[in-house]
Amino acid sequence: MKCRLAMITAIGVAGFANPQSGAAAEEIRFSPAAIHAWEPHHFSGETRYELIDTAEGEAVEGICDDGTASGLFYRQPIDLTRTPVIEWRWRILDPISGGDPMTRAGDDYAARLYAVDEHSVLRWRTRALNYVSSTRVAVGEEWPNAYASQAHMLAVDNASGDEDANEAGWQVHRRNLREDFERFHDRSVDQIDAIALMTDCDDTNERAEVHYGEIRLLPESALNAQ
Repeated sequence: MKCRLAMITAIGVAGFANPQSGAAAEEIRFSPAAIHAWEPHHFSGETRYELIDTAEGEAVEGICDDGTASGLFYRQPIDLTRTPVIEWRWRILDPISGGDPMTRAGDDYAARLYAVDEHSVLRWRTRALNYVSSTRVAVGEEWPNAYASQAHMLAVDNASGDEDANEAGWQVHRRNLREDFERFHDRSVDQIDAIALMTDCDDTNERAEVHYGEIRLLPESALNAQ
């Protein structure tokens, strides 16, 4: 069993420079190859992440089939006053279908994306947003994480088949991180300190498989351009 509080507190500020220097807000883009190079963090065994080629281009394939829970972490500060919008792509190939996700016994997901406002000294003040794909709750459902209430969960799609997916099964999501931290944590956040992906199956012991595509951080005007 993994400790979800560890997922939050393990993401510390690594002391890197903010990548968004300069006068104009520009997008930050993470290709699948860049994501595959992120730092791994293991909670229970090791989920397999491989860089693969698909008909739609490169992807990071995550496979969990042995009760594992590990993720890939990017530990650099991101200025949300410049790029508050996060956009990501994933394709769910084998979702978690059992267990109540609002309990510890069911806290597994084929795909998660974390955004973390980390406080390295006052760790109890750390807060995280956790966007998940789930067959077991309705899209738009939100709840505090069963292991650590500092992380708030939000179901962004139905992994069993979503009408917003394209013909190849890829789903694209955009969220305004500043607005979500305000809404779900009642906190005004100008900077996050880490983002992470994770595919886990240690609580349900089911099999999960996903393809992760590109991740981008964008200026707020990107939402108006949709």
